[in-house]
Amino acid sequence: MLKRVLLVVLLSLPFAAWAFIKPVRVIAPELVGVTCYGSVCTDEPSRLPQATRLYDEAMQYVDANVGATHGAPRAIFCATAACSAHFGFTRAAAYTVGTFAIVISHRAWRPYFVRHELIHHLQNERLGGLRMWLLKPKWFREGMAYSLSGDPRRPLVQPLESYRAEFEIWRAGIDAARLWDEAERL
Repeated sequence: MLKRVLLVVLLSLPFAAWAFIKPVRVIAPELVGVTCYGSVCTDEPSRLPQATRLYDEAMQYVDANVGATHGAPRAIFCATAACSAHFGFTRAAAYTVGTFAIVISHRAWRPYFVRHELIHHLQNERLGGLRMWLLKPKWFREGMAYSLSGDPRRPLVQPLESYRAEFEIWRAGIDAARLWDEAERL
């Protein structure tokens, strides 16, 4: 009897994760009405050229200004509120899932949002996703993404503006060529 219960629990875990942990949906976004074209996915095929342009320009910007990425993450661009809801958006405009994917809500189709998430992707590649989340200060994680993405909104709501300011103070005190070495030491 215990074996059967364990088997049922183990078999239901993927379905429960799919239902309750929305970022898991980046694994198979096609199941919620998103179509993927290479690394770029969208729920509105007519907006694919715009999504592809935003993604390509952001990748070039991050590679040139922050650091070269080792792999290109999947980018899911939600053009509708319904798509955004499928991926769990409530307040956030975009998010990164480790080094696997970035997800852009229908409210975030701006170059600086895409660059911001690609910077988080790069942080996860260079410093490790778990280490970034557990061991690096939030002012570094978010401040770097807001500062180096060229986000034009000033001031940001608090505490985000203070994170950006603290990162910029920290960055001013280090040699730009040693950014990632110094980040490793935080």
